[in-house]
Amino acid sequence: MAQAPFVLVDLITDEGVTGRSYAFCYIDAAAPMIQRVLALARETIIGATVDPEALGAELRARFRLLGAHGVVAMGLSALDVACWDALAIAAGMPLAHYLGAQTGSVPAYNSNGLSLGAPESLGAEAQALLAPGFNAVKIRLGRADAAADLAAIRAVRAAVPEETVLMADFNQALAVGNAITRCRELDSEQLAWIEEPIAADDLTGCAQLAVAVETPIQLGENLYGPAAVATAIAQHASDYQMFDLMRIGGVSGWLEAARIAAAANIPVSSHLYPEVSVHLLAATQTAHWLEFVDWVEPLLTTPSRVCDGKLQMPTGPGTGIRWDEAAVRRYAMD
Repeated sequence: MAQAPFVLVDLITDEGVTGRSYAFCYIDAAAPMIQRVLALARETIIGATVDPEALGAELRARFRLLGAHGVVAMGLSALDVACWDALAIAAGMPLAHYLGAQTGSVPAYNSNGLSLGAPESLGAEAQALLAPGFNAVKIRLGRADAAADLAAIRAVRAAVPEETVLMADFNQALAVGNAITRCRELDSEQLAWIEEPIAADDLTGCAQLAVAVETPIQLGENLYGPAAVATAIAQHASDYQMFDLMRIGGVSGWLEAARIAAAANIPVSSHLYPEVSVHLLAATQTAHWLEFVDWVEPLLTTPSRVCDGKLQMPTGPGTGIRWDEAAVRRYAMD
């Protein structure tokens, strides 16, 4: 992936505090859609108090007939994150501390590579991913030939220290029957988890996999809102849950979903958005792993810092997101 489209959000308050957030749009066409959602939301919230819960309820009501999924959910989530950022800045505290957390770092894995390339090329790539200070990486699977997937895993294993943690992600590539066979074949490979082997909305199939496969099954980045998380957990669809900040409902949705996961003793990891996820995982009772990608860092004044396999939390107020305005102008979409 050579380019990544983002929508950046500034929530400007009368008191001079600006909350910031961003949404990763997946495809360029989604960016103007999310911008339109935010423009409609802006009409509703001008002059309102920065109260994420109240604003979220009002905006969900406004969009109820359309449905708060897809680009609508992402736009409202981005606004929610900006609200929480503004509140934490106003309080003079990092967001994690504003939410009651004390820790200053979160275990992280480098997710910036190891896609479906030739297995023999992946060893050197894995070493490069570990070099900034990580001790965990994630490999993508789902090649037509199961033996090639196995060769890719073993090529990475042979190239990295024995203690390196290795996650695997199929990105919904398989059908249920084939997934059970292929995932069982990976049970001896000491993977930390197998992520989304089949369609993420096939919770019945996911539950079958979770029973049939010894390696933990990871699910959740494509679930919209805490209610979907509760449904997945009730159906025993996975061993672990992974929250995507823009799909889960921003900070507000994450906190609610984290309480649901904690009640079921389900480990929670993050999907993308490391700058905010580091704060939210620090405040999550069953926090597991942070997924690190550096895609938005060209737009930020301060890059993330990794030490001893952990992403370090910014010590300034809010989330720590600040735009490099020159870079924003340089990379602006037409």
